Amino acid sequence: MTVQPPPGYVAVDAARETLARRRQIRGALRHPLELFTLVVAILASAVILAVGVNAFIDAVIQQRTPNTYATILVLAPVLLWFLRGQLLAKLRVNGVKITPTQYPEAYAMVAEAAREFGLSRVPDAYVVLGNGMINAAASGHGFRRFIFVYSDLFEVGGRLRNPDALRFVIAHEVGHIAAGHASYWRWLGIFASNWIPLIGPALSRSQEYTADNFGYAHCPHGSASAMATLAAGKYLNASIDINAIADRAEQEKGFFVWTVNAAASHPVLAWRAHALRDRSAPGRLLWRPQGPTSLAPPPDYPHLTPGPPR
Repeated sequence: MTVQPPPGYVAVDAARETLARRRQIRGALRHPLELFTLVVAILASAVILAVGVNAFIDAVIQQRTPNTYATILVLAPVLLWFLRGQLLAKLRVNGVKITPTQYPEAYAMVAEAAREFGLSRVPDAYVVLGNGMINAAASGHGFRRFIFVYSDLFEVGGRLRNPDALRFVIAHEVGHIAAGHASYWRWLGIFASNWIPLIGPALSRSQEYTADNFGYAHCPHGSASAMATLAAGKYLNASIDINAIADRAEQEKGFFVWTVNAAASHPVLAWRAHALRDRSAPGRLLWRPQGPTSLAPPPDYPHLTPGPPR
């Protein structure tokens, strides 16, 4: 009689192959400045944390009420764990879970992106009520990773029948997970950097460019319609000239344009569209892009082929 492995068992060699594949993909698609901005954010966060802990201890010793920010910093590990758990719980009880029987086409998109990016398991995915908002996000809690898509954005790939746009969005969010952006330890390490102008937002924008690279590698044809939907919504997206928006990345300049991008968690849309159109250079974090004399063809990602079925 043949002894069968227990359910969920993954051979050691297969697990190692998956990890090696995931590292290869990360290296190919990560924005070149992401790791640098991550290190800067961690160092800045560590300095603020040290100051906050010292202030908290001094207040306790002197029997004073600790500063609110110092208290938040001291409690950051518990607060972050609690908030991530709350987010997942809300999705589990309020969202519509994407499964092989509930939105099977969307589930296939999530599973395909997870397999192509070398993830060992398919992230949970949910549709949540958007009330007109166009958004999607990725997060995690414990060993679980999940994405959620607002209903108004999800509808673009459903009733409005633009599946490539939805496929790009889903690959973008799964790309966040594949790149390690949903890690609890990463979030904790950069916790205080979000209070620092330029540093926290710059890291966030580099991560968005990385996720866009994942989305583009998976479904390049969906990038334009996805950006058009972010620009004008689910009904006007088909009428948007996304190239005109990308052109303005080179034309719109000035101090206030710079500050709007520098303070933003996501690249401003014109710069983001420009980066997705011009694949000859990575997306710009602080300085507006300059147009090439000719647009480079889409890059070749020979290793981004679906892995073995699981």
